[in-house]
Amino acid sequence: MSGFSKRQSDKPCNTIDTLVGVNTEINGDITFTGGLRVDGKITGDVSAISDMSSTLVLSEHAVVNGNVTVPHLVVNGSIRGNVRSAESMELQPQAEIVGDVHYKMIEMALGASVNGSLVREAEEGGAKGSVTTLKSVGSGDNDKN
Repeated sequence: MSGFSKRQSDKPCNTIDTLVGVNTEINGDITFTGGLRVDGKITGDVSAISDMSSTLVLSEHAVVNGNVTVPHLVVNGSIRGNVRSAESMELQPQAEIVGDVHYKMIEMALGASVNGSLVREAEEGGAKGSVTTLKSVGSGDNDKN
């Protein structure tokens, strides 16, 4: 059973320590620890520092134009950049990611979209995960001419 137990530090942060409001635009990179909720727009990279419980939450109004590197991620907004989630990632119905996504665990709701590669990161000591490339789905006409 020890293989299934989680360390306390692997659990996502369940508090919001910092809020970027819906009418706020930030130009520049952000590093944080704890919980960060974004309702506004960030142009720059977003990353958590040395805390495996840090959590980034992007609301349906949030837009991030830059790379995202965090342990835990909840997305219902838009990311234009590569994403790396060291622990868990939840893509809610309005989530839109344009870029490659590296994850350990992912939950994707109906309506969420990823335009890029999905790469599952291996557990420590395990083999590297495989790359899944998503292709566009036609309009249902089975490519008839």
